[in-house]
Amino acid sequence: MATERYNSRTVEPKWQAAWEDKKLFETDKDDPREPYYVLEMFPYPSGRIHIGHVRNYTMGDVVARYKRAKEFAVLHPMGWDAFGMPAENAAMANETHPGAWTYANIDTMRGQLKSMGLSLDWSREFATCDVDYYHRQQMLFLDMLEAGLVTRKKSRVNWDPVDMTVLANEQVIDGRGWRSGAEVEQRELVQWFFKISDFSDDLLASLDELPNWPDKVRTMQRNWIGKSEGLQIRWALTESAPDGFDEIEVYTTRPDTLYGASFMAIAPDHSLSAKLAEDNADLAAFNAECKRMGTSVAALETAEKKGFDTGLFVRHPLDPDWKVPVYVANFVLTDYGTGALFGCPAHDQRDFEFATKYDLPIVPVVAPGGEAPDISKSAYDGDGVMINSRDLNGMTSDAAFEAVADRLGGEMLDGRPVAERQIKYKLRDWGVSRQRYWGCPIPVVHCDSCGTVPLTKADLPVKLPEDVSFDKPGNPLDRHPTWRDVTCPKCGGPAQRETDTMDTFVDSSWYFARFTAPHADTPTEPDLANRWLPVDQYIGGIEHAILHLLYSRFFTRAMKATGHLDLTEPFRGLFTQGMVVHETYKAADGQYVTPAEVRVEGEGEQRRAVLVASGEPVEIGGIEKMSKSKKNVVDPEEILASYGADTARFFMLSDSPPERDVIWTEGGVEGAHRFVQRVWRLLSEAAPVLRGAEPKPATEGEAAAISKIAHRTVKAVGQDIEKLAFNKAVARFYELVNALAAPLQNAATSNDAAMHGALADAADKLVAMLAPMMPHLAEECWQMLGHDEMIAETAWPSYDEALIEDDTITLPVQVNGKKRADVTVGKNADREEVEAAALALDAVAKMLDGGAPKKVIVVPGRIVNVVV
Repeated sequence: MATERYNSRTVEPKWQAAWEDKKLFETDKDDPREPYYVLEMFPYPSGRIHIGHVRNYTMGDVVARYKRAKEFAVLHPMGWDAFGMPAENAAMANETHPGAWTYANIDTMRGQLKSMGLSLDWSREFATCDVDYYHRQQMLFLDMLEAGLVTRKKSRVNWDPVDMTVLANEQVIDGRGWRSGAEVEQRELVQWFFKISDFSDDLLASLDELPNWPDKVRTMQRNWIGKSEGLQIRWALTESAPDGFDEIEVYTTRPDTLYGASFMAIAPDHSLSAKLAEDNADLAAFNAECKRMGTSVAALETAEKKGFDTGLFVRHPLDPDWKVPVYVANFVLTDYGTGALFGCPAHDQRDFEFATKYDLPIVPVVAPGGEAPDISKSAYDGDGVMINSRDLNGMTSDAAFEAVADRLGGEMLDGRPVAERQIKYKLRDWGVSRQRYWGCPIPVVHCDSCGTVPLTKADLPVKLPEDVSFDKPGNPLDRHPTWRDVTCPKCGGPAQRETDTMDTFVDSSWYFARFTAPHADTPTEPDLANRWLPVDQYIGGIEHAILHLLYSRFFTRAMKATGHLDLTEPFRGLFTQGMVVHETYKAADGQYVTPAEVRVEGEGEQRRAVLVASGEPVEIGGIEKMSKSKKNVVDPEEILASYGADTARFFMLSDSPPERDVIWTEGGVEGAHRFVQRVWRLLSEAAPVLRGAEPKPATEGEAAAISKIAHRTVKAVGQDIEKLAFNKAVARFYELVNALAAPLQNAATSNDAAMHGALADAADKLVAMLAPMMPHLAEECWQMLGHDEMIAETAWPSYDEALIEDDTITLPVQVNGKKRADVTVGKNADREEVEAAALALDAVAKMLDGGAPKKVIVVPGRIVNVVV
């Protein structure tokens, strides 16, 4: 019997409305069942969702729907990371308010996400720019300030002279601001900081307690925190140094290489450099040039190494007669170590490039394998045996470290040891001051009499003024006629509000806790936060592996210290999904064109592309991350409109392991759509029979094969979803549907009650398993099969252990000792049956070429070896 095609355009809105009417996905805080919190990193409201959002939120939704079916109380919320510079830029470009632009985008994107059929608790929705949210963030700031976790100090920062704001190191690209493209300057500004460095050791050690995080993410965090053990060494300056400057302190993790030292380098803003520059215009100009570089390690690694010879010398700590020249160098930062380093060019690449440029000695002192390394083109930075190192020769690097530490630790300079053992971290305090309007106001005022005065919680919230102008660069709060000027809450005199707002990373560092009680008058309700947290499954991009996750870990500790929750780690399980990538296409004029403008024809070497509009040939480029610049972007709304949400969801889950990139292809999407139609057709045509049968697994006859594969699939798919191996689960669906196809097609003409019962049981299980991935199709099929309740309210199907026991085994078959095939036989098959099955294999028959084997060796349960 022919059946109508599945129509996603009518089916999907119908079920989305039904779920919403019943409020199925709203989480009851009093639900007594075991809690399970699944969360995807919330989006920035840029205006439209992109295809990466479809993949990310589909993965989280599968987990949420599966866990609900497994009878957990599931929390699956959604919100918006809504503050930041893009909104200010849009306000300037479109002559609108950042809030109007942001909330309009949220409305659009909310509708798009709802069209995906996501099982989100929208009753908990908030945007970080909501006054209600940043009011509670201001409370947290005050609590952290009182607890000593916030400080205000002068710091060297990256300053964008066009956007007129501080930039994080990661926002400086090749010495320029990531948005404006302006050359970044180095400035000394008074900034607010969170004292994340106080938790360096704990943040590092606790990574070992996160087994459900990807190893690569934990490694990235370890490297960022950067624990090192080394020596703080004092190098005495010679007599020609300025008054008050007797020594330069250097921290090094490689004191074993001291005999390879050929220069001393200090940072441009080192106190000695600043002193020398007072009487040296050339040095002052050099220092100014260096301040236009970025402050990130990556920027310094790639920049041309430049130096300025100060004419000063320091005495080598192991030989006071050995004088080492002192340079000011552009690759040394005061933020790392002491703002000074000794250059060992043979064993550090930056030092090697610097020494090569300025013709300084390059002496190898560490030999891998006992032989001097080749340093003709680059430095050797590994360990080995000491050479050219006087009393250290022949020692290992570790032994030389200890020998130098012991020797210099026992020698005195001006009454103090020449060197001391120290442990240092790369992690620096988190500067949160941003010179922009669209961010959370910092709740303090500055008074000439009282200094910096925090507000009381009764004074909160400090709201952003609505009447601001973006007609000039810079922070509108600085020039607002009334908002800035206030009364000091301490003395009652005139004061000024803090006009810096908080880094948007602050907003996203505790939102997961706010979701547990989004309407509370306090930042959290501790009992609820402690019940739901840590997040059981957190899903997001690898690009957030360091800063966002590290800041969230710090914030959780800070919130514990201030009484807002009682745990230290925010995310129990972390999954970083791959990107969605696509081919690029270029027209004859060299301009990129979008996939929608291109028609691809042929396969393999015959594959070609043409413009749909004109038929002109198009160059097919590489597969790359989707980007607007290369126009290889697919609009999710077009896909949802053409194929439906379930097809898009299923394709996103099917094409590759979720941690890897998925290649978006029209053929792949069409294949997923064909599967949707096939499932619908098979079940709808067999529905009259299935509705009249009692779902019952079979244990004998042909029907037993149906029940066995159905029950095995239930067990396997559940395990796959638990492991987030969605693509494996999809493969099992194809296998199950293939097995069910012929029996379902023949159901109407069969009178086999056992088969009908087995098919009804298998069909119910198939639909229930598909529900987390393709919820709309599953609801429609579930209703069609005669069920009254919605599949979204139905428990995950059970399986019969007796049916999943495998009564066959698969053995490798070798021919003359080399594997040629596998053979599947009954678990209790005797030797003759196994031998006959092996010899019947095409691969074996081809090797025999019509002849008989010399010998067949059967090792029961292990292997078959045919000797030709």
